[in-house]
Amino acid sequence: MATDRDQRLRTLEAARLYFVCDGLPGGRDAGPLLDAALGGGVDIVQLREKSPRQAEELIALADSFRRAAAEHQALFILNDRPDLVAACGADGVHVGQEDMPVADARQLAGREALVGLSTHSRQQVEAACTAAGADRPDQISVGPVWATPTKEGRPGTGLGLIEYAASEATVPWFAIGGIDTRNVSSVVAAGAERIVVVRAIRDAEVPAAAAHHLREALETGVGAPR
Repeated sequence: MATDRDQRLRTLEAARLYFVCDGLPGGRDAGPLLDAALGGGVDIVQLREKSPRQAEELIALADSFRRAAAEHQALFILNDRPDLVAACGADGVHVGQEDMPVADARQLAGREALVGLSTHSRQQVEAACTAAGADRPDQISVGPVWATPTKEGRPGTGLGLIEYAASEATVPWFAIGGIDTRNVSSVVAAGAERIVVVRAIRDAEVPAAAAHHLREALETGVGAPR
């Protein structure tokens, strides 16, 4: 019998476009932006708040993400708070290298939840892909390809890390960092089959069109996801 986790893993495997957004983009409810992004081709949405918020605030903000993802049969991921995955109705959590270990995040989020991990070097990609059991992330992000204000103080890794992940990664992976409609083709040419974006959709004049452009670049430039 298929479980929620099985279905989530299938959706993750097929996913190409991942949109990370704050809870109140531009000071407004995220719902309309999320609907536009998902309608344009986004497969995964993540709620990420740069400033700390109380649990009750995050749970309230998560409602728009949960509803939009459910309506579009997409995944909803919560950033950095595995303890709130169930309360937010999320499908999983994403943690960074400086956050808690994947196994600890998985224990808090629940065994049906997905756990993603940020990676910024060949060594971190290799460690994620060779991890076993509860320590093995369900997906990784690789980058930032280019320095971006959403990751202040972290230098760009360049396309070399994308090329490495394309040849060596054994878990679903997403290129991240400064990717937009102008440079997505170079990321695809380096071997990326999945990408994460923030500003490219959030700050676009027409978010649905931006999402469609990014999705089209991925679908026309690559084969089936690994």
